[in-house]
Amino acid sequence: MPTGEIARMFIHGKCHCGNISFSLTWEPDPAEIPARACTCSFCTKHGGVWTSNPSGSLEVAVKDPSLVSKYAFGTRTAEFHICARCGVVPVVTSRIDDHLYAVVSVNAFEGVDPSLFRRVSASFDGEGEESRLARRKHNWIADVEYIEIGTCPSIERTATGKPVAAAHVKP
Repeated sequence: MPTGEIARMFIHGKCHCGNISFSLTWEPDPAEIPARACTCSFCTKHGGVWTSNPSGSLEVAVKDPSLVSKYAFGTRTAEFHICARCGVVPVVTSRIDDHLYAVVSVNAFEGVDPSLFRRVSASFDGEGEESRLARRKHNWIADVEYIEIGTCPSIERTATGKPVAAAHVKP
């Protein structure tokens, strides 16, 4: 590696059927990956274990947006992206001050050695909305691209509805 270049890890993940996939660039290459087992009722029922790297970048690609259910509860400040075909929740997003932040499920990772995970229990009970959003802005992935490929690859659109070039999607 050239002098001054930072080592990075590329993590790929997806739901079981592959409808929702993601590519996470983690800089610098981690010695361990924090894996937060959320204790809220939804995550407990789904086995939600989440991670993020605020200095990383994330690309989420959805093949068929009609098969994605977005679920919000409690403060309704985060959306769980659930694949309606296979039931897996690979990503959670939160739009804060018109900026998209995200965490990803370590259970959706492909080919990552589980011994890298540093699992901890995480409880956010009693956390107010303002402090919750501040925590997400500080700890969640801030460089997020969410692409809905749709049924026609030549008309791909971002979450804001803007068309994107097919070359931007990494299936």
